[in-house]
Amino acid sequence: MHTGMLHLHSVLRWIILLVALWAIIKMAAGRSGNKPFTTSDKRPALFFLIFMDLQLLVGLYLYFTSATLGFASFQEYSFGEIMRTAILRFFAVEHLVAMLIAVVLVHVGYSATKNAATDQKKFNKAFWCFLIALIVILASIPWPFREALGRGWMPH
Repeated sequence: MHTGMLHLHSVLRWIILLVALWAIIKMAAGRSGNKPFTTSDKRPALFFLIFMDLQLLVGLYLYFTSATLGFASFQEYSFGEIMRTAILRFFAVEHLVAMLIAVVLVHVGYSATKNAATDQKKFNKAFWCFLIALIVILASIPWPFREALGRGWMPH
């Protein structure tokens, strides 16, 4: 079960990156003109939100059920030891906190698509929230080229 969830988490990463780009491009296009905010503009924002929430649930499952990383680190090591060890710190603290920030940013951006006073404000606020969320996501993924943290490009 754990391996399957880890594979799902890895595949969802790629879906999220694609949907994030779609949402950012759609919001940027809306910012550049004086266009009304339509359902087709809201759709990529909704998909970004849905996939981020799904990824959060899978990630929390992995965080609390992993035998070696995540929450288990706090039961096996002292906080100081976790903070001194790059891989433990990344999976026990950094990845979780950064991705929670990204999820909040996506929720704020999506909320703007419903609640902002003008269409331009909807496009603008969603654009910036989604762009910052994407930057946080990209910085917090355990890419294969990150020494000691790397995971594969795709699950094996």
